[in-house]
Amino acid sequence: MKIRIADITEKTKFIETVEEVNSFPTLIQAQDAGECKFLSPVSVSLSFSKEFDHILVQGSVGTKVSLSCSRCLSEFSSDLSSTFTIFYTKALTAQPEDEVELGEQDLISATYSGDEIDLSAEIAEQILLEIPYKPLCAEECSGLCASCGADLNNSDCSCNSNAVSMAFSSLQGLKVKH
Repeated sequence: MKIRIADITEKTKFIETVEEVNSFPTLIQAQDAGECKFLSPVSVSLSFSKEFDHILVQGSVGTKVSLSCSRCLSEFSSDLSSTFTIFYTKALTAQPEDEVELGEQDLISATYSGDEIDLSAEIAEQILLEIPYKPLCAEECSGLCASCGADLNNSDCSCNSNAVSMAFSSLQGLKVKH
């Protein structure tokens, strides 16, 4: 998704679009790696305007994904959405030699060169940041039994809960004198 620099003025402009996941190579890589499966296209809503020496882009993105629960391994769907703000400045050829302290605005800044700004990488990044590291189908998910593998969300297992962990089984008969 690109916006032309010539189209950006002090007056805020809006774009709403729906982009196929195929338009974002990094999202396809995440899907191929098994992190998630995209169930819907990416909806994008952007506003942009020129402010002083930079271009302000504010937006929101959203999509629906299928994830695998990290406790019980069941598949579930989840809506991902994110809002963001990015300040774009024209890329300079000379870099400052002195160290400078970064402010909050510098942390959400990017540079552009040429007559267009390609927002595809930022849009994909916002979606990737919303994919949970350890997805859960529900906060109260009980997971799987460590012994028999039964899904504890559906039923109790018949395993002996007093069984000794194999990691410490060799210490079971150890007697310590005081």
